[in-house]
Amino acid sequence: MSQSISRKRPWLAALLGAVATGFGHLYLRRWGRGLAWVGVLFGVTVLFVDPAAVEALANWNAVDPLAIAPILIVGSLSVFDAYLLAHAHNAVARLTVTPDGQLTHCPNCGKELDSDLEFCHWCTTEIGDLGAGFPNDRDGRHER
Repeated sequence: MSQSISRKRPWLAALLGAVATGFGHLYLRRWGRGLAWVGVLFGVTVLFVDPAAVEALANWNAVDPLAIAPILIVGSLSVFDAYLLAHAHNAVARLTVTPDGQLTHCPNCGKELDSDLEFCHWCTTEIGDLGAGFPNDRDGRHER
């Protein structure tokens, strides 16, 4: 039985990243990258944000958005990064090849393929025609 890579939800990675910097990366099991974003956020906060604004933010008081703009920028970039990572993860999942050299998911629509068919029964993409991008292509089967 082949082992497939689980697909991730990009919107969920972005939502978790918006809740707290690095959480979207933890969902994607990218521990180091999540910790790196937390480190960048901490560094930017220490270097570029007034401590009074940080204290006001921590106490849930009104804060000038321009005073915390570096925090918002790093947080937004982290959310965007988590979203893109989830999409990249899903692209890899769609191109997973079984031990006998067959694709498990359609490279066009991403849905699971029926191994008995030479086309995707969801979007009708010919799977045999997609073998040109894979090394050691033999008879429509793909090997890595």
